[in-house]
Amino acid sequence: MSRVKDIISDPTLTYQQQLLALARLAENDDDSLPLKPEMKKALEEETLCDLGEGRAPYRPRYILPDYQKLMKEGCAFLGLQPPTDIWEATNALLIMYKHVPSITSFPVYLGNFADLFTPFDKNEEETRKALRLFLLHIDKTLTDSFVHANIGPEDCRVARIILDLTKEMQLAIPNVTLLYDPERTSDEFAKACIDCMLATAKPSFANDVMYRQDGIGEYGIASCYNALKIGGGGYTLPRIRLYNVASKAKDKADFMEHILPYYVNMMLEFMDDRIRYIVEESNFFKANFLVKEGFVKRENFTGMFGVVGLAECCNHLLGIKDPKEGYGHNEKAHQLGVEIMNAIETMVKNHHGLYCEGCHNQYVLHAQVGIDSDGRENSPGARIPIGCEPDLCDHIAVECNFHKYFVSGIGDIFKFDDTWNNTPDALLDIIKGAFAQGMRYFTGYNADNDVVRVTGYLVKKSEIEKLDRQEASLNNVTVFGQGARNTANALDRRVYDESARK
Repeated sequence: MSRVKDIISDPTLTYQQQLLALARLAENDDDSLPLKPEMKKALEEETLCDLGEGRAPYRPRYILPDYQKLMKEGCAFLGLQPPTDIWEATNALLIMYKHVPSITSFPVYLGNFADLFTPFDKNEEETRKALRLFLLHIDKTLTDSFVHANIGPEDCRVARIILDLTKEMQLAIPNVTLLYDPERTSDEFAKACIDCMLATAKPSFANDVMYRQDGIGEYGIASCYNALKIGGGGYTLPRIRLYNVASKAKDKADFMEHILPYYVNMMLEFMDDRIRYIVEESNFFKANFLVKEGFVKRENFTGMFGVVGLAECCNHLLGIKDPKEGYGHNEKAHQLGVEIMNAIETMVKNHHGLYCEGCHNQYVLHAQVGIDSDGRENSPGARIPIGCEPDLCDHIAVECNFHKYFVSGIGDIFKFDDTWNNTPDALLDIIKGAFAQGMRYFTGYNADNDVVRVTGYLVKKSEIEKLDRQEASLNNVTVFGQGARNTANALDRRVYDESARK
């Protein structure tokens, strides 16, 4: 009962946050899905991590409904008719969002705003007013920065209004990504997105060409930067902490031949068990209106195999003590990283994924953004450790070695000084060059912003300061931002200045 009392007496939690925390207690304490002894030990030793998914999974972790279906057909369960104007369109979506579950209990995907609203954009003033209220409603009711929307690839008035309002309102919710295609996204539109990104840490840039070459089909960017099928999603996202796994190996050969396969296969079996339970035991795919009315289809879901700590893993196996001389600066470390990722990719692809027919019966790799308890020993995904970043072009070149592996999402964050506000052309050239080299996802922000990107989600520095004063913050993830700042220096990335352009 002490954990219950801790929650209900915590002055930094809103009522809604208390409600969710109490619900998670029940989900985590239940034993509907018992752990195998070896998996329980791996979780206790922190070599593997279930990202708080609990012992009673009752919905997929990430859900990406087909919101175009709502626009065209309405929703019988919610009593919604197909909208006929911008007000009915925004209202229908706001209603539906409240009924889309996820691991956070908030919708992690809001759709492509440009596609959803352009058919109803008849009057610019009216559209702007409706979208302003729409974004304000989202920020105040879907209070979690893993809530994510898309725009692009093409320019349109709705997308420009979204950018204008994002800069003006300075909201951390929702997260936004531009689906960037050099053949379909004009330079003028891309530079408008860069201007907004530097001011608000969004939109990020997704390499639309690369994602479509992966054969993922119609996809959306959800949560932090998770690429999943529209009309589907991700069942589960456990993680392997590669540094912790490497620390159990006698040497590199032992790691590659014995230790790594042992933990990869254990996690794949764990994913099988969770997915089997979600599909066969829980009621989501049997009874939820999203499934019954075709907003999602079971075969469009997949399992996500999360990876963190590649940098520290490589440095440890090579005996590199100073991280500024290791991964990010050392070709042997990069080559070892590629060798490790080739091995993981092969094992994951050779495993028959359960209930993911629309994803080639395979689970997909995900460079997970990390959590505050990872500390400094397991950097997010395949990123270079914070504080050890090389020059910008070298930083991008290292990242591009690894983005090809992570079909369901990887990205890095670049922190810029004010000088970049005057040269969007230079930053666009860098993004184009990065995508041409194989970068999958690019995001940045100005060092002086209040809205900042922590690991993949957005928070306001002013809201973290509220928690520091033992005051509540409306955004559920502000506490994660505070933890990542305190334990992993997540807000102390290298600031790239004027010299980085040269």
